[in-house]
Amino acid sequence: MLDATMRKIIDGPLNSAGRILARAGISANTVTLTGLGLGLLAAVMIASGSFYVGLVLLVLSRIADGLDGAVARATQKTDFGGYLDIVSDFLFYGAIPLAFAIVSPQTNAIAAAILLLAFYVNGATFLGYGILAERQKLVTGSQGEKSLYYSDGLLEGTETILFLVAICLWPNWFALLAYIFAAATFYTALMRVLRAYKNFGGN
Repeated sequence: MLDATMRKIIDGPLNSAGRILARAGISANTVTLTGLGLGLLAAVMIASGSFYVGLVLLVLSRIADGLDGAVARATQKTDFGGYLDIVSDFLFYGAIPLAFAIVSPQTNAIAAAILLLAFYVNGATFLGYGILAERQKLVTGSQGEKSLYYSDGLLEGTETILFLVAICLWPNWFALLAYIFAAATFYTALMRVLRAYKNFGGN
């Protein structure tokens, strides 16, 4: 919901930084993998109870996630680069709830499992919609230049990052926040399924 607005704010600085990295010979895939490494290290820190360190690493990871596309635009975008980016995102977004389940299984495990289920279902609707949109030759620029079709919804990348920041700042509230976010994620997935039914010939 907030991604299109955020793109207007962050695209300029990201593109400038991306051109600097490109001139330094740093590839978009390198930035993607660096962001993934930082994100997984954030999960390790969270799982060990170092929530604030995890938060810093998490934020750095998401900055890298924005920079890889900027580097690609400054050099050459590839289909594999877009593929690597989405795989890395899914791994990162799965690792953080898992880390909270590990650090406090009795309190967080069920909430984390439900949240991961919501992410799984939402991811399936997102990728499936993208495949159908590609077949229909649909394009969208509201989320910036992407390698695949990005369907918007109630929850997008901005809201997810804000949620992850919140649970790192207030880890004792993880279960409640996870249940709320999972419900909103299921709603986003349902709305995308209904949109696909309407736009792609449901009977």
